[in-house]
Amino acid sequence: MRTLMGSSLTLSLVLMMLLGPVYTPAAVAETGGQNSSGNSPVGLWKTVDDATGKVKSVVSIWVENNKLYGRIQKIMDPDLKDPNPTCQDCTGDQKGKRVIGLRILWDLRKDGDGWSGGSILDPESGKIYKCLLSVEDGGKKLKVRGYLGVSLLGRTQYWLRE
Repeated sequence: MRTLMGSSLTLSLVLMMLLGPVYTPAAVAETGGQNSSGNSPVGLWKTVDDATGKVKSVVSIWVENNKLYGRIQKIMDPDLKDPNPTCQDCTGDQKGKRVIGLRILWDLRKDGDGWSGGSILDPESGKIYKCLLSVEDGGKKLKVRGYLGVSLLGRTQYWLRE
């Protein structure tokens, strides 16, 4: 009995080491996306409009194959005339897709204290920008910088942890 329990525990430990944590959109939604370190961007984030300061949407961020991805989970105060909009100005495989469920962050890699090397999509314009992310304020804020060319030529938003 002791040998069987020991081998089951060993097998479980080996599988956890090989597979590591899995951060898919479903797993993030189930766990609330919280990460014990507070320094991870994994989880649910409220996007905030630069001009009005109002929350626009909720984005789910997860890690897959050591890269960061994000998808719109919810739109706050949708337009009554078009409560489930699509991204008509998007290009490629994103064109015409519903904004809810739309992938807006992809291929960001850990870079020191932040994440870089990936892209962010603005669903209102359909434009794709290079992206830098960093977690601030003890994990309560996410600094999101979208830019063209060099990061000096861009715009920063702060998202709030859901």
